[in-house]
Amino acid sequence: MAHGSHSPSRSDNYRRDRDSGTRRDEDSRKYRDNDRRRDSEKYKDRDDYRRRDDDRREGSSRGQRRREDGDRKYKDSRDSRGGSLRRSASPRNRASRPRSKSKSGSRSPSPEDKDKGKPNFKPSGLLAAETKTVKHGDGSSTVLKYHEPPEARKPTMGWRLYVFKGAEQVDLLHIHRQSAYLFGRDKTVVDIPLDHPSSSKQHAVIQYRQITEKNEYGEQKRVIKPFIIDLESTNGTHVNGEQIPESRYYELKLSDIIKFGESNREYVLLSEDAA
Repeated sequence: MAHGSHSPSRSDNYRRDRDSGTRRDEDSRKYRDNDRRRDSEKYKDRDDYRRRDDDRREGSSRGQRRREDGDRKYKDSRDSRGGSLRRSASPRNRASRPRSKSKSGSRSPSPEDKDKGKPNFKPSGLLAAETKTVKHGDGSSTVLKYHEPPEARKPTMGWRLYVFKGAEQVDLLHIHRQSAYLFGRDKTVVDIPLDHPSSSKQHAVIQYRQITEKNEYGEQKRVIKPFIIDLESTNGTHVNGEQIPESRYYELKLSDIIKFGESNREYVLLSEDAA
């Protein structure tokens, strides 16, 4: 061997082999760690997927159970009502039906709720009740049973009532100055009082009405004629010996004889303008 050259000793070879083996062990350990990390991530993803799949299956089964419970309740309700329940009452159909909501999320108001805040201009009947009420000086009041119709008119003829008791004329009444005359025992409101106890407080009304009729040539014309109406009196109103229907207009003719209740007084309708 030449002077100055150096040959590796056995210890150097051992140290070099040891260092090389250590590096290989470290590399192998790194590879194993990486493999384990990849396996753990793969298993973790697989577990997550399996867990999500289980959740989906469990949610699907829960939804199926809810639907089955709803269908069973609907069937039981329909059977209890004899099958008359409509299909729209099913919980499934109710859940799928869209609900109209306002911007705030609450239920939208119905047309009835919207109309509650609007003013109501419909007739209440209070004005008509006021016009039918007669107030007296002592603070009391009387409600009239009769109100004149829209076709009420003052007569154009001088109608009169000749009052007879038996064969004797006891009174003469001029009944052409207004459109209606109320007969009865209540002297605070009637136009012509009736003294017989069988008469009602508000017994009957003679009402002049404008009507349209045809003449002999077929021409229509408007005329004002007298009518009488019984106000549901206790003992009725009679014309020419026959009781007239109550609460209905009955046309009067010249020379008709009127009787109220069971009184013997006769009221004969005549006109000073009649030929």
